[in-house]
Amino acid sequence: MDKKSSVFLSGSGLLVLLLLYSPVWTLAQESDVLRRVPEWAKDAVWYQIFPERFRNGDPGNDPTVDDIMGGWPWERPKQWQVHPWTSDWYKLQPWENNTGKGFYWETGLRRYGGDLQGVLDKLDYLEELGINAIYFNPLFESPSLHKYDAAMYHHIDNNFGPNPELDRRIWAEEDPSDPSTWQWTSADSLFLKLIRECHARGIRVIIDGVFNHVGNTFWAFQDVIRRQQASPYKDWFIIKQWDDPATPENEFEYQGWYGVRDLPEIREDERGPVAAGFREHVRAILRRWMDPNGDGDPSDGIDGWRLDVADMVSLEFWRDFRRWVREINPDAYLTGEVWWEDWNNNKMFNAAPWLQGDVFDAVMNYRFARAVKKFVIDQRTQISARAFADSILALFRDYPRQNVYVLQNLVDSHDVDRVSSQIVNPDRWYDHAARPGQNPNYDVRKPNAQERLKQRLIVGLQMTLPGAPMIYYGDEAGMWGGDDPDCRKPMVWPEFEYEPEASHPFGEARPVDSVAFDTGLFEWYKTLVHIRRQEKALRRGDIRFLLAPEDEPVLGFVRFLNADSLWIILNNSPESRVVQFQHGQIAAPAVVDRISGRTFHPRDRLYSFRLRPYQILILKPR
Repeated sequence: MDKKSSVFLSGSGLLVLLLLYSPVWTLAQESDVLRRVPEWAKDAVWYQIFPERFRNGDPGNDPTVDDIMGGWPWERPKQWQVHPWTSDWYKLQPWENNTGKGFYWETGLRRYGGDLQGVLDKLDYLEELGINAIYFNPLFESPSLHKYDAAMYHHIDNNFGPNPELDRRIWAEEDPSDPSTWQWTSADSLFLKLIRECHARGIRVIIDGVFNHVGNTFWAFQDVIRRQQASPYKDWFIIKQWDDPATPENEFEYQGWYGVRDLPEIREDERGPVAAGFREHVRAILRRWMDPNGDGDPSDGIDGWRLDVADMVSLEFWRDFRRWVREINPDAYLTGEVWWEDWNNNKMFNAAPWLQGDVFDAVMNYRFARAVKKFVIDQRTQISARAFADSILALFRDYPRQNVYVLQNLVDSHDVDRVSSQIVNPDRWYDHAARPGQNPNYDVRKPNAQERLKQRLIVGLQMTLPGAPMIYYGDEAGMWGGDDPDCRKPMVWPEFEYEPEASHPFGEARPVDSVAFDTGLFEWYKTLVHIRRQEKALRRGDIRFLLAPEDEPVLGFVRFLNADSLWIILNNSPESRVVQFQHGQIAAPAVVDRISGRTFHPRDRLYSFRLRPYQILILKPR
């Protein structure tokens, strides 16, 4: 990298030269309809919803014991009821405290009753926050709390809709292999209403597509269990051994995803799923949810897909999948879960093969998350501002430029510990040793005031760097928790009174932490989201990094688009720092901090900014 120009920075009274990276990183245009990314995705601020834990809007559809049978932990509990939404997370309820199997077994049986009506009830909240795109974890019928073990793809889970019993009767009238027999259940209809309501508010909707595996209650797999070699769906799955009817034992054996028996894996070769019937079934599913009324206008359907464990499915299949999707909606968005190449050795994928224009538009950008963690969160193993900039620039070098602008820039999700708990537990590999069950030293407490400042700084990075920021539900409310299942607590709402967290999953001592909606943190998220949406340069602009020497915890960068520019500077330190720029660099008579509204004027041809610990400024020349 070359020295392009210079500005000045002073820390602890010492004036030092700040180097400006070049060349400028710019956006390339893609004209081919199949290969280009959707324009709307460049402006997206994503919000991830885990449906069972977001909001119980309709207690009348709450699941029963029968509804949860068929998934892990497979045993029918002797006592069971829907869990109190506002209870202490780690505290076992009276009906849970009888097996002796502990918290992490019992949580597999918990249900809190979250549903689609709950999302509808909170659209005003999401609109106030400012997000304009929702990613739903799986919604399809399934016995589990997470729904990654689908029983069918063509119906929304009946406990997410208003009339579970009616929906069961509708299922019974259909042939799941024949789309001409499919009807719309009450849950399906409510989801279509949710899509309409979101679209009316300018909010896009994508849903989780899990096509590498299904659940063991999946209709076709159940047919294989019953009919064995006579099933027309036997080639859909990886069957290791058939049952011998002449013996009393059941020898039937099949391959589950990662060996998990309730997730039968789809049989694939180098071109993806082998069975033509399964591929056609997937195409029918795409048509159903992307153009529900089949009139050729996809505006009544979902706006795209997030594809689960995408690296475990052939690229050739995803190329077919993209063609099928774009035939229905040329403006649809595809993002893949392309993450760990080698989890044991902390090696993430370079997702470039999935971002060549004919596969996905984006991936869940865990490389971004890891870089942010190493820069802001870690202490003993912290990287410098320069190393952080290098990590971000490496993404830009690896990925096509149009795709960078639509990457889902997350810091946490349903599969890792929440960002607030990452801050409480620094200096680990990302997504490793991330809950008490994996790490006896993992701290389950609530973040303190300084740790919240770090979270605010991280939000500032999400909202100002290239890529589409994604908020995991409840981060903006102040929620904390370790890796799955602790990152999947029920949402904290301002109108509810919550029991303090005083329990530990293994009975260890811990502080008693109050649980309540964090209004100040919500306002911070809202402010930063709205600034991003108001400033096109933050969404679509080019970038130059401004770098201090290695020992300075200050990072700066410029986002610019045509004549508009924004200068972002931040202090990644528990101590105050003073940053100074030559007036000629910004070349404006004044700058305004878009966060606070404060105006700064140069003195003696220098702009001077005192940054509090972990403060970020978004400066706009005036």
